[in-house]
Amino acid sequence: MTYNDTLIQASYKKKVDHVPVWYMRQAGRYDPEYRKIKEKYTLLEICRQPELAAEITMMPVRKLGVDAAILYSDIMNPVASLGVDFDIVKNIGPVIDNPIRSKADVEKLRPIDVDKDLSHIMETIRILDRELEVPLITFAGAPFTIASYLIEGRPSKNYILTKTLMYSEPEVWNLLMNKLGDMVITYVRSHIQNGGKAFQIFDSWVGALAPKDFQKYVLPTITRIFAELSDLNVPKIYFPGVSSGELLPTLTQLQADVVGLDWRVSIAEGRKRTGGKFAMQGNLDPYILTAPMDIIKQYAKEIIDEGIKEPGYIFNLGHGLFPEASLDKLKELTEFIHEYSATALKNGK
Repeated sequence: MTYNDTLIQASYKKKVDHVPVWYMRQAGRYDPEYRKIKEKYTLLEICRQPELAAEITMMPVRKLGVDAAILYSDIMNPVASLGVDFDIVKNIGPVIDNPIRSKADVEKLRPIDVDKDLSHIMETIRILDRELEVPLITFAGAPFTIASYLIEGRPSKNYILTKTLMYSEPEVWNLLMNKLGDMVITYVRSHIQNGGKAFQIFDSWVGALAPKDFQKYVLPTITRIFAELSDLNVPKIYFPGVSSGELLPTLTQLQADVVGLDWRVSIAEGRKRTGGKFAMQGNLDPYILTAPMDIIKQYAKEIIDEGIKEPGYIFNLGHGLFPEASLDKLKELTEFIHEYSATALKNGK
């Protein structure tokens, strides 16, 4: 096989023979083989075993035929290097032992030390760089999303403690954003130095903010992250998470290549709201995968038709895969995306 760089080309709005596709959380609990591994190891235990983490990263590439791998990891992994104790609790998510609630708590956060604390993740990336014939996407959690876990102590639906700190103590908030921004920059740079071929910044929950608050309290740090990583010669993806459509017009100055959309904003509208600056990624509602296959293909067809109207489109879901998703349906969907888009592009549709 030759190296499949279709995702790289699409990220840079170059001509492709078919629409590239990968799925957020594509290495996960929908796969029976992965579920068996999880019976033996926790997520964090897997991440500390580079050979196993690399194998899980490669499983969906082999089984589904996707055009990119995404590193098997968790957005909380680098936080351990800051001196934060946490666990990933089944059916809950990240749980923080001592949530951040004061300036003193923020000041205690130490700078990230990748070589000392995260060498196992870098080794996983090096293994994948040797083994893969598609690009490896690495990732980091964005400062707001990480902060929401650090402050709330666990996943939240309303982010009341996070917003309280943000509005009431902006100096403390900005200090936290700067420290987390530094963490992301150092962490992602190490990924690419060790063989990552693209990276995505996940800002899963920033859609909880009004656009003016996003611009004031979060966007400066996101802008700095992409500016300081702009020298890296790889595609740079920003995914502002769910319910983030109203934030899209504020992103036009980011030094990113791709913006990911959830299912609430069409590809055409996403391009319009971002001024046509970025390649678009998305945006099938993951739960459409519960439908019969002909319905899934109809939705995918409509998204592809819209995506290929302009150069620069990557098929993905609007959020991560869920455990009940069907491996067989995903394989069939991936084949359909490749075949349908190849024909449509060839015919100049």
